[in-house]
Amino acid sequence: MKAFPPKERQGVYRAILSRRDVRAFRPDPVPPVLLARLLHAAHHGPSVGFMQPWNFIVITDTAVKQRVHAMVTREKESAASDFQGERRDVYRSLKLDGILEAPINLCVTCDPTRFDPGVIGRHTIRETDFFSVCCAIENLWLAARAEGLGVGWVSLLRTEELCELLAIPQPIVPVAYLCIGYPVGFTDRPLLETIGWAPRLDLAELISMNIWGGREGMADLVGHLGEGGMLK
Repeated sequence: MKAFPPKERQGVYRAILSRRDVRAFRPDPVPPVLLARLLHAAHHGPSVGFMQPWNFIVITDTAVKQRVHAMVTREKESAASDFQGERRDVYRSLKLDGILEAPINLCVTCDPTRFDPGVIGRHTIRETDFFSVCCAIENLWLAARAEGLGVGWVSLLRTEELCELLAIPQPIVPVAYLCIGYPVGFTDRPLLETIGWAPRLDLAELISMNIWGGREGMADLVGHLGEGGMLK
């Protein structure tokens, strides 16, 4: 299998490095052909045992969005108790969803029974179905960035309540609730890094060689770990 030409490789890495969790969207509609391309990319994500455990609920109904948004608003305020002092004030000021602004909301689910019994690769690690769904989500996210679309993952949700709102049957499990649309803009860095909520961790400190904490043999690798190195 041949490597992509240099310009195509740079496009892949550019999508990875400039992907952002988007919260502010323009009202422009997403053309159906473009949404179809994103779903096609997601459906070609890798899955353990080729189980393809995902389903996609495309949400455009304003009333449904409003009900989900009401849940998020409630849960955001509840979660404020996790923080103290100034950090709590900063948390409350953050815009953590774009549910009402984004023209498309998308719920990505996992079917833990698909192709049961006997899915290859799931004998010892049952959760590989959820891991596979996350790979599909990343495919969609990177494809969206390449198309100039923004994606925001909304995590302030109660799974049982979301299932009721979207009529999701058991044993299907919602994995991600995404907002999709044309963003107001893409920032140079993630918002939480920009405002100092959390730093970008040093990649060199997160890598071990052969065993946990092993450092022997890392010298040749460390010099190539900068973000710019991905584009060389």
